Amino acid sequence: MDKIKVSRLKNKLPLLVIPMLGTKTVTVLVVVKTGSKYEKKSESGLSHFVEHIFFKGTIRRPDTLALASELDALGGEYNAFTSKEYTGYFVKAEAHKLPEALDIISDMLINSCFSAEEIEREKGVIIEEINMYEDNPMAQIEDIFEELLYGDTPAGRFTIGTKENVNSFKRGDFMKYLKTQYGINSTFVVVAGNISFPEVAKEANKAFCNYPDNKFRPKVKLVEKQKAPALKIKIKPTDQSHLCLGVRTFPSGHKDEFVAKILAVILGGSMSSRLFIELRERRGLAYYIKTHNEYYTDSGYLVTQAGVPKDKLEESVQVIMSEYSRIINEEVTAVELKRAKDMYTGRLAIQLEASDDVANWYASQAIMKKELISPDQFLKKIKAITVSDIKRVAKNIFISKNLNLAVVGPLASEKKLKAILKF
Repeated sequence: MDKIKVSRLKNKLPLLVIPMLGTKTVTVLVVVKTGSKYEKKSESGLSHFVEHIFFKGTIRRPDTLALASELDALGGEYNAFTSKEYTGYFVKAEAHKLPEALDIISDMLINSCFSAEEIEREKGVIIEEINMYEDNPMAQIEDIFEELLYGDTPAGRFTIGTKENVNSFKRGDFMKYLKTQYGINSTFVVVAGNISFPEVAKEANKAFCNYPDNKFRPKVKLVEKQKAPALKIKIKPTDQSHLCLGVRTFPSGHKDEFVAKILAVILGGSMSSRLFIELRERRGLAYYIKTHNEYYTDSGYLVTQAGVPKDKLEESVQVIMSEYSRIINEEVTAVELKRAKDMYTGRLAIQLEASDDVANWYASQAIMKKELISPDQFLKKIKAITVSDIKRVAKNIFISKNLNLAVVGPLASEKKLKAILKF
């Protein structure tokens, strides 16, 4: 991978180019610094809805079929996503198809029609997407966990929104939202693959020359308040109980961000991790069990997620709590720490062989961090982590008042679960 080139187009739109000689593909990823954390309560779900409508036709490509046909003809992959803090649109194709990829994605973002008819029709699609998540507690449990953490704030609301909001949106709501949230002051064009900077700059300037300016509306500042362990139970007739048990940590860019990443790997980031061995292999209490971090610009958390027998929910929570306590009180071994580091760096190397993953790596940093970190710089920080760092951060984050437990499943004992939530 060659050195990343950061510049601006003639209209001041930020451009990040990452040449990769060892691939035959190119990924064009446009990220916009807006998502559900930027919405008012009446707008909840609008960021996600907007993403859908960008695929419904432009002036030059008048409907979904016309647009999708050209995208399919590239022979690559394309999609979009909406998160709490940014929205992305990408096309991955053979490197020589860079001009076509840029042309289509810019046409979508600049010239989409946003017809009232398409908006009304797409409401049904999104309602069914909401129903799909309601029927999949494994996918929904972390949203419920964030709802527990952040409450009735933009940070705590579901990105997909509510059925009531989705049904209420009119074309004017979309146009008003686009005017502030989509524009030069909140957008990054990221291109990674077997390309050169001059080639990308030339084509991107042509494709995005009419991209609008905007008076960007920032998100509401998040204020975290927690004085005691918290619990949220969503009763649902499922065959197993799904749980998220975690603690508040710190925002993206914090000095201990990398330590917490390795801490999560040790706890539940692999098949040799402590919780995988204890909960699944030794006790047979879960098919899936994982621990990971989530970082936002103004908050963060470490969480363990699992699906467990509904009659052994309390026992499963106790096992996780025991492993949290053990990592506070006992130093991890040098061998265990090295294994976690090696696994993390090895997976990163595999991941960054693909142009779409490289584009995502830099795009997320452009949105979330004050400065870009290369994979080599990232690995240096990981390698520098010590046994004492792990224990120090564990003691800092694993405290009773930081604990949060979300559960989806049949009736559970709130009293018994609350009794377990303490160190």
